[in-house]
Amino acid sequence: MVAAPNSRPTVAELGALDAAAFAAALGGVAEHSPWVAEQAHARGPFATLGELRAAFAAVIMTAPDERRLALLCLHPELAGREAQSGALTADSAGEQRAARLDALTAGELGRLRALNAAYRERFGFPFIACVREHSVASLLAWGEARLARTAEQEHDTALAEVTKIVALRLAERVA
Repeated sequence: MVAAPNSRPTVAELGALDAAAFAAALGGVAEHSPWVAEQAHARGPFATLGELRAAFAAVIMTAPDERRLALLCLHPELAGREAQSGALTADSAGEQRAARLDALTAGELGRLRALNAAYRERFGFPFIACVREHSVASLLAWGEARLARTAEQEHDTALAEVTKIVALRLAERVA
């Protein structure tokens, strides 16, 4: 039995779902990548939210290189064109709004746009950060510091940030 609409399902309720229903319930936690939920389902059953989070992280971290890069590339830029046009997913919009990225000063927005462009040019995917862990100032400082890192370091860091984002989104969706 699945929880009523507007309520959060339990781990046990999610575990009772078939793969399609599980992916429908949790497919949005990894940005535009329902394959993560589909593959996480196969790692069940899950006794705890921690086990569910670990399954999602394992799917991401063990995916083929091309799939991981595609996952990174599907993330929106912070305060970027998707945000400006209203094309963010509901999760991303809420996270960026909570981090105050919709209320940047002109100077902050200019710095973030320059960071986004330099980062994408250097690494080939958007600057990804779990914005819930940052202030605007710390986000800008950390992003600028990350530009000096190697491509391998940054790929690993971006994937780690994605797993944090996914874990927080799961915590919001699962009772």
